[in-house]
Amino acid sequence: MSSKAKIVISIILGISFILAALVIGNYFYQAKKPVQTVSVVGLAEKDFTSDLIVYNFYYSVKNMDMKTAYEELKQQTEIVKKYLKEKGITDAEITFKSVTNREDTEYNYDRASQRSYYVFSGYILTQNVRIESKEVEKIETLHHNIADLLSQGVTIQAYEPEYYYTQLADLKIEMLENATKDAKLRAETIAQNSGSKLGHLKSANMGVFQITAPNSSDEDYTWGGAFNTSSKNKRASINMRLTYYVK
Repeated sequence: MSSKAKIVISIILGISFILAALVIGNYFYQAKKPVQTVSVVGLAEKDFTSDLIVYNFYYSVKNMDMKTAYEELKQQTEIVKKYLKEKGITDAEITFKSVTNREDTEYNYDRASQRSYYVFSGYILTQNVRIESKEVEKIETLHHNIADLLSQGVTIQAYEPEYYYTQLADLKIEMLENATKDAKLRAETIAQNSGSKLGHLKSANMGVFQITAPNSSDEDYTWGGAFNTSSKNKRASINMRLTYYVK
């Protein structure tokens, strides 16, 4: 091999080593270079009206004789059924739960012996009733007038209505989409204002889904997710945390 050829080969090998060193150096530089990301939180809120109402109440009788107490409760149940039917409540909307019973006692104190004791005072039988309906206003009217049963001899005790929404799953999906769009818009705005471009999505984390009463000053968000059932009108909210690469 001539001296000229050896020189050419040496030059080529030298250039190759230099290029290889540059490539390897750039690789290590990029590997150690901190990855630029931006994290944002998007929020979605929506007001809606409940389309399902649940109403619970109960009535009780007390008698020294269990059998007599049960007969009295049956009579009251017939009165309640007739009343509900007159108010337009259908059989499909009503659930009469199993009757509960307990022995009641009265506190006594004997001054002579200075001894206190309890005396059996009768059996208390209780009938719990649950009404579930999509006719919200109808059940609200029933709630406002349920005390009418007192005049018919029924010792009624009612709870406040509970309000629910049957399309909650669809609502949640819609709000997740809106929260994600809001987060992406925030990330794009931050990237543009900093002279960068938004890259691929690195991670996405859904926040807690909350349902509260609108404009409520005494209802707080919770880590587990608030779920208001006392208000017919509700506000749902959810947030999404997105992290994007920035280039």
